[in-house]
Amino acid sequence: MYNTITLATCSLNQWALDFQGNYERILQSLRIAKERGAVYRLGPELEISGYGCNDHFFEADTYLHSLEVLAKLLVAEEAQDILVDVGMPVVHRSARYNCRVYFYNKRILLIRPKLFVAMNGNYREGRWFMEWKKLRQTEEFNLPGILRKVTGQSSVPFGDGVIAASDVTIGSEICEELFTPRSPHIAMGLDGVDIFTNGSGSHHELRKLNVRLDLIKAATSRVGGVYMYANHQGNDGERVYYDGCALIALNGQILAQGTQFSVDEVEVVTATVDLGDIRTYRGSLISLGQQATSQQAYPRFELDRTLCHTPEARRHPTRPIEVHIHTPAEEIALGPACWLWDYLRRSGLGGFFLPLSGGIDSSSTATIVHSMCVLVTESIAAGNEQTLSDLRRIVNNPEFIPSTSADVANLIFHTMFMGTTNNSAQTRASAKELATQIGAFHWDVNIDAVVTAIIKLFTTITGKTPQYKVHGGTNAENLALQNIQARFRMILAYMFGSLAPWIRGLPSRGLLVLGSANVDECLRGYYTKYDCSSADINPIGGVSKVDLKMFVRYAAEHYKLTALAGILEAPPTAELEPITAEYTQTDEQDMGMSYEELSVYGRLRKHQKCGPYSMFCKLTDLWHDKLDVSEIAEKVKFFFRMYSINRHKTTTLTPSYHAESYSPDDNRFDLRPFLYNSAWTWQFRKIDHTVRRMQVLGTDAAVDLPSEPVTEDEAELDLD
Repeated sequence: MYNTITLATCSLNQWALDFQGNYERILQSLRIAKERGAVYRLGPELEISGYGCNDHFFEADTYLHSLEVLAKLLVAEEAQDILVDVGMPVVHRSARYNCRVYFYNKRILLIRPKLFVAMNGNYREGRWFMEWKKLRQTEEFNLPGILRKVTGQSSVPFGDGVIAASDVTIGSEICEELFTPRSPHIAMGLDGVDIFTNGSGSHHELRKLNVRLDLIKAATSRVGGVYMYANHQGNDGERVYYDGCALIALNGQILAQGTQFSVDEVEVVTATVDLGDIRTYRGSLISLGQQATSQQAYPRFELDRTLCHTPEARRHPTRPIEVHIHTPAEEIALGPACWLWDYLRRSGLGGFFLPLSGGIDSSSTATIVHSMCVLVTESIAAGNEQTLSDLRRIVNNPEFIPSTSADVANLIFHTMFMGTTNNSAQTRASAKELATQIGAFHWDVNIDAVVTAIIKLFTTITGKTPQYKVHGGTNAENLALQNIQARFRMILAYMFGSLAPWIRGLPSRGLLVLGSANVDECLRGYYTKYDCSSADINPIGGVSKVDLKMFVRYAAEHYKLTALAGILEAPPTAELEPITAEYTQTDEQDMGMSYEELSVYGRLRKHQKCGPYSMFCKLTDLWHDKLDVSEIAEKVKFFFRMYSINRHKTTTLTPSYHAESYSPDDNRFDLRPFLYNSAWTWQFRKIDHTVRRMQVLGTDAAVDLPSEPVTEDEAELDLD
């Protein structure tokens, strides 16, 4: 008996509201799938409209144009003689749904709405879409005229059902449903569904891929079957990067895996599966058979044909592979680089401008641009015509073909060291050396004259001249003098971002100004509002300092950028205060905490949902072997004080690549007030009270405290 079937899933670089481009990429994926002999093609979530439409999902136009694209797909030659599964928004009985649409040879078989919408982290699907509450039930969906003309159907099934061909049954779950406690694939597996499909819109986050992989493998190891996973891949207009990695799994093993990061717009992943392996595997699971006898059946909608290969066309089944998971350093090198490329080619601008200070942060941004140039050059060398066409359009040269990544960087990447007397010769030299190794067009300038002019203007107006702290000035004077330098760098960056192409005789389309504030400094508020951290986009705004150091170490070796070695060794410093024999400014001294401590605070605040008191209790466990409880208390209080007085800065954060799960991004990921009572009176008093109790009881862990006082001394303590 011959039971092999060839299946195709894909990663598409869709763009919100780019209906024409989205349509063309879907067609291309269908074309490739059919060339490889696939009889079923799965695409990403909401691939017709693009996932990131956000409040455009409130607009009737979004649904109209999605229907128009679906009508074109139904009649497209590429969509004939293959079972097609596309994602799109649909309005049914006055409610909006995030749906899968199955069709075969111009006939719609089923519209399957999402059962559980994503409402955590960056996801806000419940703002736009309803959940389908009628499990294993369907209704009739009245087709609009544009689809009736194409299909000859007046209505089609809408709801929680599955597709049953003559020889195989296919059922959907959509993105978030894989992550829920009662994932649909369990009930479908017990009901005999052979293939589970997941059209997803899942974004990249450092160290996240293994979670997704584990869930997919577990899904089919528990109930057997095939699991197909499709995803977007790219920047569809937001702060996130959808990280592809289309997959096909069988009985707990991965058969095929696509790339996680790529500048290609379409990637199709195929595998041939022997359905007999599913039945054999399930037959060995006695408990599965017992539970299947009581499983409520899914409505089945027939596709009256076989999808398996005929004996003459039978293919060898695909063998399991070893899964590839990038290291965090590789993720930082590749994810933000692909995100930048999408932003650049879709913005219509001519390149990037970066204030390059010679420190780790701006050097990391520069290195990510270098990685982008490497990826683009490699894609062109591999014959990707789309990448070459995009690059030629950006540089306005229809004949341009790069030989090296430096050829690309020299035309699209501009850097500038904006020095003052407070900068060291080392950082100036490091910036120039790194720019040279990357191939960027670099300027080395001094801005002392402008800083001096602003101070003179202030003195003329007020009759007072502010001084740095090392020269006897107050903290207010010291900060004001630092901020003058920082803010003028932002002004100069935008001026050169507008005029750099004109200066060089290149097409004058302007440049995207890049920022370089890391996630820890954003959390702590250790940056100047409206300084050169204010930019158009920031590729490292979601990456911690600890991870950036790891990335720079990796990049120095992987990309042979020897300048990074010296940058890595230098202590992080803003270089905004004068250097004296007794004093050299450093970031950690300024912040009053280390970057390692900031990462801990960030994860406890976001992951563990800790307020001041809960964080203190957690840290008495984590740090009991190195700090006294009173020291821990002071550190926690200092962090929350600094966090709260600087939270207002997050309202103006440059749009940043989302990479870290404790990002303080105020746009949608971390929704909190920006005006706090920074005294935290009640919370800090509770911490102080607990410290005194711990000292009386002689314990070093707050969680070990009894709920009631146990000594007279302790009983005398209260919250007053």
